Amino acid sequence: MNLNQIHNIYFVGIGGIGMSALARYFKFIGKNVAGYDKTPTQLTQQLENEGISIHFEDDLSKIETNFLNSKDTLVVLTPAVPKNHSELIYFQEHNFEVLKRAEVLGLITQHTFCFAVAGTHGKTTTSSILSHLLFESGADVTGFLGGIVENYNSNLVGSGKSISVVEADEFDRSFLHLHPNIACITSMDADHLDIYGDSSSIEASFKEFAAKIEDKNNLFIAEHLTIEGVKVGMSNTSAYHPINLRIEKGWYVFDCVTPTEIIENLKFGLPGQHNLSNALMAIAMAKKIEIPNDKIRTALASFKGVKRRFSFVIREENLVYIDDYAHHPTEINAVHQAVRELYPNEKVVAIFQPHLFSRTRDFLDDFAKSLSQFDELILLEIYPAREQPIEGVTSTALLEKISIKNKILIDKNNLINHLTTIQSKIFITIGAGDIGEMVTDIATNLCLRIRK
Repeated sequence: MNLNQIHNIYFVGIGGIGMSALARYFKFIGKNVAGYDKTPTQLTQQLENEGISIHFEDDLSKIETNFLNSKDTLVVLTPAVPKNHSELIYFQEHNFEVLKRAEVLGLITQHTFCFAVAGTHGKTTTSSILSHLLFESGADVTGFLGGIVENYNSNLVGSGKSISVVEADEFDRSFLHLHPNIACITSMDADHLDIYGDSSSIEASFKEFAAKIEDKNNLFIAEHLTIEGVKVGMSNTSAYHPINLRIEKGWYVFDCVTPTEIIENLKFGLPGQHNLSNALMAIAMAKKIEIPNDKIRTALASFKGVKRRFSFVIREENLVYIDDYAHHPTEINAVHQAVRELYPNEKVVAIFQPHLFSRTRDFLDDFAKSLSQFDELILLEIYPAREQPIEGVTSTALLEKISIKNKILIDKNNLINHLTTIQSKIFITIGAGDIGEMVTDIATNLCLRIRK
C-alpha cells in the first residue's frame, strides 16, 4: 500500500494514545484526518483543537462524505474496538483498506531508519527519552510514542522523514509488523496472558521480534534477559552501565560506561532505577548513530518526563502528589522503589485502579504483594477496558489478599470526598484506566485541603 496516494485517514478509536500519535502525524503531513471514539477525553479535545474532526457515537451519518470513498480512504483500527461496531462493519463490507495501527506503523517504518523499543515495561519512557535525545541533537526524526512527553505536550516528537522511533508493542504480537534497524528489549515479564496464554509464548514472541535484527550489535537487551544482544543495565557486567552514581538535589548524576568510552557528568531528572535503566538504553541506541556526547548530555538533562510516568502533579514542601500509569505488579514495585528512594521516612498513600479482569486474575497474588508495600491503600473497582467481567475476579478479592491494615475499597465517585479524611504528605495514583481523567480534580482537592 502506498500511503502517499491516500488522502483521507479515518481512525476507529482515535482517542487511544498510540492511535492519536498516528492521527497527529498524518494531519501534520497534510492528510485529511477524522475519527470516532467511545468517549471524549482530554486527549480527544486536544486533537479537536488541532483541527481533527471527532465524533462519539457509532453512527455512519456522523462521518464526513469524503471519508466514505473507499478508493481514497485508509481506515485505521485499534484492537479495542468490538467486532460488532457498525462503522467498522460498514468499512469492511464496502472494501475499504482497513489496517491495524501496528500495520500502519509497519508501513511507515519500512521506509525509514527505524529505532524500535520493545518490552513489557519501560517502552514509553525509553522511546520518549530516545526521541528527545535525537530530536534535540538535530536528527531528522519522528517519534511515535505511547505517552504525552512533557517537553512537547504531545505523543508525537519531531517531523522527520528519515528516522522513526516507535514503541514495539507486544500486545496482539503487533511488533512483528515493524521493520527495525536498531532495537531494544527493556523487559520480558508475563503479561497479556489473555492473548498469549502463558509466559513461554510471550518469550517466543519477543525472540521472533529480536530475530528481525540480524546484527546483534544493533540489538540492546536489559541485562537480566537471556536473548543475545548488547547488555545494558545497572551492573558493571553490562556493556553500558553507570559509574560514580549519586543523587544530587533530586537528580541522578553519573558517568556512563560504553564499550569504547566513558561519557562523563550526565544528569537525569526522573526518579527510580527503572527510569535510569531506561535512560541508559536510550543513550546506547543514540550512540549507534554517533550522536555527540555533549548533545546527549544537554538533551538528557533537559528531559522533563512523560505524563502519567511518575509525574509530579504537586511537588511542594508539605504536599507531594505523583501520578503513574503502572498496571502490572513489576511496574508497581518500580514506582514503590522510586517513591521510597525520594521520601524514605514519609507515609505514602497509594490509590490504585486495577486494569482488566484477566490481568487482575492472572497476577492477583503479585498485585497484593506489591500493593502491600505502601503505608495506606485506596483501591478502586477494576477498569474493564475491552473485557467483560470474569466470575470471582473483583477488587474485593484483591483487597482481601492485601496485608496492610490501612486499606479500603471505594467507588470511584466517592474518591475525592474520601481523600479529605486522610492525613499524609505523599499521595500517588496508579493505574492504566480512567483514573488518569481524575488527576486534575484530585490535585485541586488536595491543594484546597492544605491551604485551608
